[in-house]
Amino acid sequence: MGEAPACVANDLQNGSPNLKSKDGETSTIIGDKVYVIGRADDASTLLLAVKIYNKFTGKWVIPTVLGTRPEICKGHSAVLLNEDRIMIIKKGSTPDDCIWFLEVNNKFVKEQTQNLGTDEVVAWSKGVRGDTEKLLVISGPSGVGKGTLISMLMEEFPSMFAFSVSHTSRSPRGMEKDGVHYHFTERSVMEKGIKDGKFLEFSEVHGNLYGTSIEAVEAVADTGKRCILDIDVKGARKVRDSSFEAIFIFLCPPSMKELEQRLRARGTETEEQILKRLRNAEAEIEQGKSSGIYDHVLYNDNLEECYKNLKKVLGLNGSATANHKTTPKGIDLPPHHSVSKVDNKILIKSETLELGETSKNLIILDVSKLKGGAPGRTRGLNVYAIYSFSNGLNGI
Repeated sequence: MGEAPACVANDLQNGSPNLKSKDGETSTIIGDKVYVIGRADDASTLLLAVKIYNKFTGKWVIPTVLGTRPEICKGHSAVLLNEDRIMIIKKGSTPDDCIWFLEVNNKFVKEQTQNLGTDEVVAWSKGVRGDTEKLLVISGPSGVGKGTLISMLMEEFPSMFAFSVSHTSRSPRGMEKDGVHYHFTERSVMEKGIKDGKFLEFSEVHGNLYGTSIEAVEAVADTGKRCILDIDVKGARKVRDSSFEAIFIFLCPPSMKELEQRLRARGTETEEQILKRLRNAEAEIEQGKSSGIYDHVLYNDNLEECYKNLKKVLGLNGSATANHKTTPKGIDLPPHHSVSKVDNKILIKSETLELGETSKNLIILDVSKLKGGAPGRTRGLNVYAIYSFSNGLNGI
């Protein structure tokens, strides 16, 4: 697509790690590539765009961009954290929109590059201050009591747990409401989302797609609650292979005879359906025990005893505040600032004028414990310290 502009070419020769191509753009070198971030050529697009200059071929490439893209802003700084992640600090943005990450060569990007069959893939992830609880993944055959145990957990700890709302390509039934029971979505839209890596897990049942979107899981985590996923072994494996941390629990019936009695007692299915569920249950129990996915296997022989064991493995002692973390927050940055990096610390400097006196401020971000990443959130940002100095101190 052409040669690098003169300003980029000059900086390449000088070996600068953070290049400024033109107003509103930053350029970051990683190996033989220069990642240029800024406004799109299409003026109607209000999202930050990415283009890559390949020093080896001397050509520009427009990559496939995954994840939720950040909106354009009054300007931004780009900081190279490592060989696969660039931190973007937006100027003049709200606290929950000022820190973003562009992932360029991590596991997720490599997988999507292979899946999509394209040369260049990058992925955006929003940065969030603080951490969140691990997901809770619960699996088990139909009739084992998953729904009952989850309901008991959410009733006793309403401020700690929540479900993510799943997506499906089927139409609503009866009194089902969009956004409450499911996100009812066109099949083509779900298929594109799956292709773009926006689903944590998905499956096709009776010709309809069902899946858990990453955004739905993150929305629960953003409230400070632990997200519960009631999914099968196949879905649990996908979660295990993702960037999300989770506790995996498999529920077993005390015996296949007991499971059959429970299914028949429900009175909601035909004989053929019951026999099919029993066949599926045997296979699923075998997978659950032998797959190596699950951290804990619980037997639901006595409901109260099983619930007590479930709380025990979750570290719950009956208090509504046990293991509960506060809602993750954004970072309140001054509209005008400069950015530098020392080891795993990002130094953000700014000046303010109050009552005729200039005050210098320093915010230190610790990025040593980042977790997660595209296409979800990047969590674990920590404000290490905030300093404020008046006119007399210029050593920051």
